Amino acid sequence: MNRGELVEQIAKSNNVSKRKADTILSSVIETIQKGVKKDGEVRIVNFGTFKKATRKARKGRNPQTGETIKIAKKTFPKFVPSKSWNPTKAVAAKKSTTRKATK
Repeated sequence: MNRGELVEQIAKSNNVSKRKADTILSSVIETIQKGVKKDGEVRIVNFGTFKKATRKARKGRNPQTGETIKIAKKTFPKFVPSKSWNPTKAVAAKKSTTRKATK
């Protein structure tokens, strides 16, 4: 699902225009981004937590020259799904009940 399809679903399920749904979605995304930047995390019950994570500085290797290089410390956004949502089951493929024919 892309942003346009998401906006369409929001508009349809809330009986609002696509323009209004897009404005609401933009507001939610912006609020989450600001919250993570300011507070370090945004927790949405029964969905998950958006948080700031840090990767330590480390040594790496340039694959072309083999030279050792320093990789700086990095901060990045991270999403951790809630246990009640269980995204693994939500996206798991349904097992087929048909059997292959044997020779």
